[in-house]
Amino acid sequence: MKKSDQYLKWIEWSEQDQIYIGKCPDLITGIHGEDPVRLYSELCEIVEQVIQHFEMEGRPFPNPRIRPMQDVA
Repeated sequence: MKKSDQYLKWIEWSEQDQIYIGKCPDLITGIHGEDPVRLYSELCEIVEQVIQHFEMEGRPFPNPRIRPMQDVA
C-alpha cells in the first residue's frame, strides 16, 4: 500500500462556492475545480507531492485521523 492510501481524500460540491472542493484534511486544506474526476486526480497528485516533501525534509508524517464511520461501530 502506498503511503498516500492511508489518507482519506474526497470531492464534494460546494453550494456556496458553486464549485467542487477536493479535501485531504490530514495533509492539505483543499483544492477546487469544475470537473470532479479531474479534481480527484489532481488531489491525489498533490497528496503524493506533499508526502515526497515530508520525506525529503525528513519530517514525520501526520497520523491519519480522518476516517469515515470511525465513531459509529
